[in-house]
Amino acid sequence: MDNLIAVVAVILYALAIATIIPGLVHQTGIRVKTVFVSASLALIFHAWLLSGLIIEASGQNLSILNVASLISFIISLVMSIAMLKTRLWFLLPVVYSFAAINLGAAAFLPSTFITHLEQDPKLLIHISLALFSYSTLTIGALYALQLAWLDHKLKTKKAQAINPNLPPLLMVERQLFNIILVGTLLLTGTLLTGFVFVQDMFAQGKAHKGILSFIAWIIYAVLLWGHYQKGWRGRKVTWFAVAGATLLTLAYFGSRFVREIILN
Repeated sequence: MDNLIAVVAVILYALAIATIIPGLVHQTGIRVKTVFVSASLALIFHAWLLSGLIIEASGQNLSILNVASLISFIISLVMSIAMLKTRLWFLLPVVYSFAAINLGAAAFLPSTFITHLEQDPKLLIHISLALFSYSTLTIGALYALQLAWLDHKLKTKKAQAINPNLPPLLMVERQLFNIILVGTLLLTGTLLTGFVFVQDMFAQGKAHKGILSFIAWIIYAVLLWGHYQKGWRGRKVTWFAVAGATLLTLAYFGSRFVREIILN
């Protein structure tokens, strides 16, 4: 049953992508309703699949593939809602592609990492903050890449303004820093709850998570300071945003990928 749900969700994500790309390539109108309906149905099936994969009789299965699929779901959900107000067409094919890949991997390559969050609500708070901070800052990295691409188009004198599907550069920049600010606040909460609630946060095999997350926090703090105090823009912003997201990815998934996927 899970495999069938995954196939349906992947097809719906693919339909949304197939509706967007021709409009980007040919600079024509994109059927917003078709994309939104396809994406909404894909998200419903995605959530259905995740509920079956994560919630088990023995506890919660937070395997690396399930967590990756959950993060993809959160990002896709946020971006799909934002689609109604902002021209995110350049980003959505990337977001939906990762969502389809991750949910397919979770369904067809099952792995197990059972936890009991109902017995430890403090840990649930910490994990929830970690998921939302990582998802938010990953969206920020995507926005930074879009900002760099739009800036490149302008500097090479390619008239991006004639494509009605691309957002204005200044609007993307404003949204980028709002997203990074929210993500950094969530990351701050993640680190604080980790120090307070997770007793073995710096135990052997776990220390790298806290260290890399803290370094990422410093990177985002410096980026926000540089933008609001020094007026940083352009390529520097992109490098900082992508570097922070990369460090968080290594922190959250690095050792678990080796342990659960490579060595399993």
